[in-house]
Amino acid sequence: MNIKKNFDSLPLNTPVLFLVFNRPDTTSIVFEKIRQIKPLKLYVAGDGPRKGNDEDKEKVKKVRDIVNRIDWPCEVKTLFREKNLGCKKGVSTAITWFFNQEEKGIILEDDCVPNLDFFNFCESLLDRYANDEKISVISGNNFQNGKWRGNASYYFSKYSHIWGWASWRRAWKHYDGDIKFWPEWRNSKAWLNHMPDKMERKNWEKIFDRVYEGQIDTWDYPWMACLWYKDRFTATPNVNLVSNIGFGADATHTIYENDKIANQPTQELGEIIHPGEIIHPKEIKRDMEADRYNFNNFFRGLNKRFPYNFIRLPKRIIKYCLKNFNFLIKNKNKNKI
Repeated sequence: MNIKKNFDSLPLNTPVLFLVFNRPDTTSIVFEKIRQIKPLKLYVAGDGPRKGNDEDKEKVKKVRDIVNRIDWPCEVKTLFREKNLGCKKGVSTAITWFFNQEEKGIILEDDCVPNLDFFNFCESLLDRYANDEKISVISGNNFQNGKWRGNASYYFSKYSHIWGWASWRRAWKHYDGDIKFWPEWRNSKAWLNHMPDKMERKNWEKIFDRVYEGQIDTWDYPWMACLWYKDRFTATPNVNLVSNIGFGADATHTIYENDKIANQPTQELGEIIHPGEIIHPKEIKRDMEADRYNFNNFFRGLNKRFPYNFIRLPKRIIKYCLKNFNFLIKNKNKNKI
């Protein structure tokens, strides 16, 4: 079934959660996109200023003034923290607050600028996969550098990118910020089967070890671990629908402005095939080639593999030389006889 929708004349029925903090410049840009699609329900959650940071107080106030400028018919609910909870608890508790009140919804952070087609994409797939437990996330991000995967408008991935995404209460209920299941799962056959590539597996073991030990203050790594533990998929568009404009010195994690994934352009999903329509895959199957490309490029897997292969190279050469040396010695002894 192909779905077409005109947001110029129709407000968005799907609830939206807007996550904000202390970045008025980017907040105003994203808020303008939300204003254009006029959601009938808007949830706004903002973390509090960091202790002893007067600049934070001023910026947080400016941000909250921006999101209070709602000039369309809309049911608004806010969760403005007085104290700072940080990237992990501040965001995850806001998402929990959202899904405690809604069965499904779209989530945007204050530096993630969506193409308007993103809302159409999320709303359509939220309805289509509402009761399919295998699908837990709808992402607005594509990092395949123009490589089209499959014959549909989107494909299924194990990787869940959250710079603009959507989900259901049924999926979020499995979120465990402490990933208490990790030690047992790490040593199981199920983990090896899920992550057969040794370099990829070692990469995520290091990350999840640190998450479990409380060394990383973020919510998205635990969310990824929970999705993998439950063997869930993410619907990923074949074009990029959301651009992260938050890279810079004032960001918490995305601090490098010249990062190749910063400020990626967006386009309409149907710009290449069947304008204005969403073409659905014929089967729910993970695109393993796309996932390999994702790890090697977005997660810098190629960079990680290079020193590993470089270190292994001399061992291969030594092994080859020893093998051939033994062969030459044997032949030499035969010739003597």
